[in-house]
Amino acid sequence: MLAYTYVAQGDFQLLDKPMPVLLHPRDAIVRVTLSSICTSDLHIKHGSVPRAVPGITVGHEMVGIVEQVGEGVSTVGPGDRVAVNVETFCGACFFCRRGWVNNCTDPNGGWALGCRIDGGQAEYVRVPYADQGLSKIPDSVTDLQALLVGDLLSTGYWAAKRSRIGPEDTVLILGAGPTGICTLQCVRLFRPGAVLVCDSDPERLRFVRRHYPDVLTSSPEGLEALVRANSSHGGADVVLEVAGSPDTFRMAWQYARPNAVVTVVALYDGPQNLPLPEMYGKNLTFQTGGVDGCDCGAILALIAAGKLDTTALITHTYPLSRIGEAYDLFEHRRDGVMKVAITPDRPER
Repeated sequence: MLAYTYVAQGDFQLLDKPMPVLLHPRDAIVRVTLSSICTSDLHIKHGSVPRAVPGITVGHEMVGIVEQVGEGVSTVGPGDRVAVNVETFCGACFFCRRGWVNNCTDPNGGWALGCRIDGGQAEYVRVPYADQGLSKIPDSVTDLQALLVGDLLSTGYWAAKRSRIGPEDTVLILGAGPTGICTLQCVRLFRPGAVLVCDSDPERLRFVRRHYPDVLTSSPEGLEALVRANSSHGGADVVLEVAGSPDTFRMAWQYARPNAVVTVVALYDGPQNLPLPEMYGKNLTFQTGGVDGCDCGAILALIAAGKLDTTALITHTYPLSRIGEAYDLFEHRRDGVMKVAITPDRPER
């Protein structure tokens, strides 16, 4: 089968690999019907994810149809349409029982698909702990609507849920890329008093204004004035840092009011420093990533109810045989790209 593969730092290749097989009674084999490219895949390509294993098939955003399940799988079966979770988790360890599934103690717990074990930018994928890692897609929800459930929407939902957003809060989101937009949609579920979005890319800010006209937007240069004009206590009540740069990390604490919550969603290329003398007295609560992706069922229900819709983020579609072109487009942000969907080359059965 075709599989896009991490060969070495800076080198991804589309290779012909053997079909995956069941390795454990709790495994499932899924035929991938739609996948996508994530910025985390680019982090792997450029060596920013040391735990990534050369030789693995990349990709952790996907939906598909269950082909085969192990004898220990009870919640899904052959023929089911499913969203695949970005995380592998056993459901039974100390961390899983408390909903902290990113910290599952299984050797492949947390982000494994497309990082430490073969992922889904391929024709088929093996999903460990399928009862936890697969969620049935409701009949009324399309594959395209469900594509981002297992990663970006899970990330946005996790970030919004843990940020303790109140109805009078001013919420600042730093970053209007795909993860930022998914976070924005989930923040709006909590009906805060005002939502502000900052990004340095004018095209991304135009996207926000076009789709969310009630959301206030700013470039970094105008952010201080926007925050002060829309907050009652000298800064945002909640800040979600989604962009992942040294500048946005600084802005996250700089534009938060005293005693605010700062939720760090982003994955960084390097260490970030907290200038504690400058921050002294702000009494901020920092919450760091990554996502606990255990709410896929709730997210799919919200999509079915019309409360979440990320289809506008999918701006381009490529077949798997041209995935290298799709990566080049996505990495260099050409042609207004937000997210790229990857379709199978073979005819659907």
